[in-house]
Amino acid sequence: RHGGVGLLDQDVYVNVVGGVRVAETAADLPVVLAALSSFRGRALPRELVVFGEVGLAGEVRPVPGGEQRLREAARQGFRHAIVPRGNVPKGGVEGLALHVVTRLQEALEAAAALA
Repeated sequence: RHGGVGLLDQDVYVNVVGGVRVAETAADLPVVLAALSSFRGRALPRELVVFGEVGLAGEVRPVPGGEQRLREAARQGFRHAIVPRGNVPKGGVEGLALHVVTRLQEALEAAAALA
Protein backbone atom coordinates (compact mmCIF):
# COMPACT_ATOMS: atom_id res chain seq x y z
CA ARG A 1 0.00 0.00 0.00
CA HIS A 2 2.68 2.52 0.99
CA GLY A 3 4.98 1.45 -1.80
CA GLY A 4 2.53 2.30 -4.55
CA VAL A 5 2.36 -1.32 -5.71
CA GLY A 6 -1.00 -3.02 -6.08
CA LEU A 7 -0.60 -6.38 -4.38
CA LEU A 8 -3.92 -6.33 -2.55
CA ASP A 9 -5.39 -8.82 -5.01
CA GLN A 10 -2.34 -11.14 -4.84
CA ASP A 11 -1.54 -14.07 -2.58
CA VAL A 12 1.98 -13.51 -1.26
CA TYR A 13 3.92 -16.36 0.35
CA VAL A 14 7.31 -16.01 2.00
CA ASN A 15 9.40 -19.12 2.47
CA VAL A 16 12.60 -19.36 4.51
CA VAL A 17 15.17 -22.14 4.26
CA GLY A 18 14.23 -25.11 6.45
CA GLY A 19 15.45 -24.87 10.02
CA VAL A 20 15.95 -21.10 9.86
CA ARG A 21 13.74 -18.88 11.95
CA VAL A 22 13.52 -15.16 11.18
CA ALA A 23 12.97 -13.44 14.49
CA GLU A 24 14.40 -9.97 14.00
CA THR A 25 12.86 -6.94 12.35
CA ALA A 26 15.95 -6.29 10.20
CA ALA A 27 14.49 -8.78 7.71
CA ASP A 28 11.36 -6.67 7.04
CA LEU A 29 12.76 -4.51 4.26
CA PRO A 30 14.65 -7.30 2.44
CA VAL A 31 11.50 -9.47 2.43
CA VAL A 32 9.41 -6.63 0.99
CA LEU A 33 11.99 -5.90 -1.73
CA ALA A 34 12.37 -9.60 -2.57
CA ALA A 35 8.59 -10.02 -2.90
CA LEU A 36 8.34 -7.00 -5.18
CA SER A 37 11.33 -8.18 -7.19
CA SER A 38 9.52 -11.46 -7.80
CA PHE A 39 6.23 -9.73 -8.60
CA ARG A 40 7.88 -7.43 -11.15
CA GLY A 41 10.15 -10.11 -12.59
CA ARG A 42 13.25 -7.94 -12.05
CA ALA A 43 16.08 -9.39 -10.01
CA LEU A 44 17.86 -7.30 -7.42
CA PRO A 45 21.64 -6.97 -7.90
CA ARG A 46 23.80 -9.67 -6.32
CA GLU A 47 26.06 -7.00 -4.82
CA LEU A 48 23.16 -5.37 -2.91
CA VAL A 49 22.59 -5.74 0.83
CA VAL A 50 19.38 -4.51 2.47
CA PHE A 51 18.14 -4.30 6.05
CA GLY A 52 15.60 -2.32 8.04
CA GLU A 53 12.34 -2.57 9.92
CA VAL A 54 9.21 -1.52 8.02
CA GLY A 55 6.37 0.06 9.98
CA LEU A 56 2.67 -0.17 9.12
CA ALA A 57 2.66 3.43 7.86
CA GLY A 58 5.54 2.74 5.45
CA GLU A 59 8.34 4.16 7.56
CA VAL A 60 11.72 2.39 7.51
CA ARG A 61 13.29 2.20 10.97
CA PRO A 62 16.87 1.48 12.03
CA VAL A 63 17.85 -1.86 13.52
CA PRO A 64 20.47 -2.86 16.10
CA GLY A 65 24.01 -3.44 14.86
CA GLY A 66 23.61 -1.50 11.63
CA GLU A 67 27.18 -0.26 11.43
CA GLN A 68 28.59 -3.75 12.05
CA ARG A 69 26.27 -5.19 9.39
CA LEU A 70 27.49 -2.64 6.85
CA ARG A 71 31.17 -3.17 7.59
CA GLU A 72 30.77 -6.94 7.27
CA ALA A 73 28.79 -6.54 4.04
CA ALA A 74 31.62 -4.47 2.55
CA ARG A 75 34.13 -7.07 3.70
CA GLN A 76 32.06 -9.79 1.99
CA GLY A 77 32.13 -7.91 -1.32
CA PHE A 78 28.77 -6.15 -1.38
CA ARG A 79 28.93 -2.80 -3.21
CA HIS A 80 25.51 -1.25 -2.51
CA ALA A 81 23.35 -1.05 0.61
CA ILE A 82 19.78 0.18 1.11
CA VAL A 83 19.60 1.13 4.77
CA PRO A 84 17.56 3.19 7.24
CA ARG A 85 18.87 6.70 7.92
CA GLY A 86 19.44 5.82 11.57
CA ASN A 87 21.93 3.08 10.63
CA VAL A 88 24.28 5.23 8.54
CA PRO A 89 27.69 5.57 10.20
CA LYS A 90 29.46 8.93 10.14
CA GLY A 91 31.91 8.87 7.26
CA GLY A 92 30.12 6.00 5.52
CA VAL A 93 31.70 2.61 4.84
CA GLU A 94 34.63 2.27 2.45
CA GLY A 95 33.73 0.38 -0.71
CA LEU A 96 29.98 0.49 -0.04
CA ALA A 97 27.57 2.92 -1.72
CA LEU A 98 24.87 3.72 0.84
CA HIS A 99 21.32 4.37 -0.35
CA VAL A 100 19.71 5.97 2.70
CA VAL A 101 15.94 5.69 3.17
CA THR A 102 13.30 6.73 5.69
CA ARG A 103 10.19 5.53 3.81
CA LEU A 104 9.32 2.35 1.94
CA GLN A 105 8.74 4.30 -1.27
CA GLU A 106 12.35 5.57 -1.14
CA ALA A 107 13.63 2.01 -0.74
CA LEU A 108 11.58 0.86 -3.74
CA GLU A 109 12.96 3.71 -5.83
CA ALA A 110 16.53 2.93 -4.78
CA ALA A 111 16.08 -0.76 -5.60
CA ALA A 112 14.53 0.04 -8.99
CA ALA A 113 17.44 2.35 -9.84
CA LEU A 114 19.90 -0.46 -9.06
CA ALA A 115 18.03 -3.27 -10.85
